[in-house]
Amino acid sequence: MPKRVFVPHSHTSEVDAPLFFANAELFRERSLNAVACSPTPVRWLVIAAEPVTSVDVTAADAVCELDDTLHASGVELRFAEMKDPVKNKLKRFGIYTHFGEQSFYATVGEAVNAYLTEHRVEWIDREDRTSR
Repeated sequence: MPKRVFVPHSHTSEVDAPLFFANAELFRERSLNAVACSPTPVRWLVIAAEPVTSVDVTAADAVCELDDTLHASGVELRFAEMKDPVKNKLKRFGIYTHFGEQSFYATVGEAVNAYLTEHRVEWIDREDRTSR
């Protein structure tokens, strides 16, 4: 099931496959669409990347293009749950340094907490609301 977390001015969505030439453009388009359709203006787009087992150079270029497009609109691209072998490929392609260490989080929860801290957003997790 996609890991979607609604936090005001942030959008989190999951990639369900390796990123490669055949789905790179679709990934970019869906990501931009998610930002465009958000109920609040988006500051961060967090990609839950656990299912991504590989990335090729075409997909890496698409991720950079996505970042450039988002950045021009004031949106930061972040990643959660990305496996080390995929990060290593991004490093080999020279893209990891483009984003910087601060753009990668071990979990979606870490990314959400970083966003909440950086942007001082008042928010209560849906799970916390239902457990009270």
